[in-house]
Amino acid sequence: MKFLGAHVSASGGIENAPLNAHAIGAKAFALFTRNQRQWKSSPLTKKSISLFKERCAEFGYEAKHILPHDSYLINLGHPDPEGLQKSRDAFLDEMQRCEQLELDRLNFHPGSHLNELSVDDCLARIAESINWTLDQTAGVCAVIENTAGQGTNLGYTFEQIAAIIDKVEDKSRVGVCIDTAHTLAAGYDIKTEQGFTDTFRHFDEVIGFSYLRGMHINDSKKDLATRVDRHDSIGKGVMGITTFKMLMQDPRFDDIPLILETPDESIWAEEISYLYTL
Repeated sequence: MKFLGAHVSASGGIENAPLNAHAIGAKAFALFTRNQRQWKSSPLTKKSISLFKERCAEFGYEAKHILPHDSYLINLGHPDPEGLQKSRDAFLDEMQRCEQLELDRLNFHPGSHLNELSVDDCLARIAESINWTLDQTAGVCAVIENTAGQGTNLGYTFEQIAAIIDKVEDKSRVGVCIDTAHTLAAGYDIKTEQGFTDTFRHFDEVIGFSYLRGMHINDSKKDLATRVDRHDSIGKGVMGITTFKMLMQDPRFDDIPLILETPDESIWAEEISYLYTL
């Protein structure tokens, strides 16, 4: 069974995220547990935590179908020691918030070398950051999102993600989130049946489906191998419908959060409903 949803607003308190997800007919959802554009945020209140859990239970949202996303400011591969520690501290805070909410995964973009580290050294530093955080937390899986490879961002090839996972000590607490738009922009042609089949065969060989903890379901404004991250609404970008039809009919993508990050939130309910028809 597929669990589709969207990255909903938690404005006014994280307890509002399950309400916003339910309102669009979502069976899964993503959220920020804090302001994603600030380094520091107020701690979660006991009231917010309690209400969040109550509403998840009320609407039937299980932890395995909720995919929190960390702040965009965080760079776990930062070349500068001060910048690295700032990112690690913020990531630890995000993981601890997930612990408080009894959520079992946290989605994040791996990091950037900023032209100051080699690719291999940066990937090793990201893994080191994950290990540092996992040592201080329990029960939450660090979920690496593949990137479009824009700028100096790493994690745009399956091999790069596998290299990070290889250096993570507790393999049971590391996973992967695949973004369809990022996958295309990074150079994997998932627009055709053959391309989709080949791409995910390669994913399984290099990383393995056992690590897949979620997906971001987005069309793309930019085409194959452009290395530019620009999401579009389903069927309105360059991908066509084949990608989404293949995904919805493939049991390997069952029972994980499939999250829309498409730009027009006014049609999320419509997009979710349409994807289920596939």
